[in-house]
Amino acid sequence: MTYCVGLKLNIGLVLLSDTRTNAGLDNIATYRKMFFFENPGERVIAIMTAGSLSVTQTTLARLQEAIDDEMADETTSIMKAPTMLQVATLIGDALSRTRREIADQCRELNQSQASASFIVAGQRAGGDMRMFLIYPEGNFIEATEDTPFLQIGEHKYGKPILDRVVTPATSLHDAQKAVLLSMDSTLRSNLSVGMPLDLAVIEKDACTVSAKRRILDGDPDFARMSAAWSAALRDSFVKVSI
Repeated sequence: MTYCVGLKLNIGLVLLSDTRTNAGLDNIATYRKMFFFENPGERVIAIMTAGSLSVTQTTLARLQEAIDDEMADETTSIMKAPTMLQVATLIGDALSRTRREIADQCRELNQSQASASFIVAGQRAGGDMRMFLIYPEGNFIEATEDTPFLQIGEHKYGKPILDRVVTPATSLHDAQKAVLLSMDSTLRSNLSVGMPLDLAVIEKDACTVSAKRRILDGDPDFARMSAAWSAALRDSFVKVSI
């Protein structure tokens, strides 16, 4: 399984993903789930993936193939699409087509169905920052002022803190803290989500990845933050009266 979360703020985007994949208790591996497509200063597109590797990797390969095609145009390449809405549409179409093809193969082999979902976020020069959750069927929803974050994978454990502290006006510093604490809650409650973590920040109008960091197992800063959060929760619990 996995957990990916993206925040769309007034001043930028904050993205976080884990890297654990598993096909059973004895088949656990690490795979990157955050990918970037950039033409610095012109556009930046980030994609986070959850679900079957066969679906996600094939979809990403097809998107890259379309980008590299000498005949690529705005109807086929996410790097030429005129808006982020069209980017999301192209990615949704590629995901839906790939999922259907692999699902058909699974049925023929009497195997379990394969599926996947994406978070797509970014900005092109002259356009707005936008962030979408793309479902396996290819349709999508967009982050809004009322709900400025999107999650895929094992999202339920990390959602409460986001509901309580994240607004569009949240600073990039506090947003990074919020997604990391959201991930910390998920790591503690679900063994199918695991380190390392990939964290990225895209500042508004930069049209490039402003900062990215891989957080390894045993990272002292993450461990210190996790311990402080646990202590704060315990102290607050003791102080609350009923």
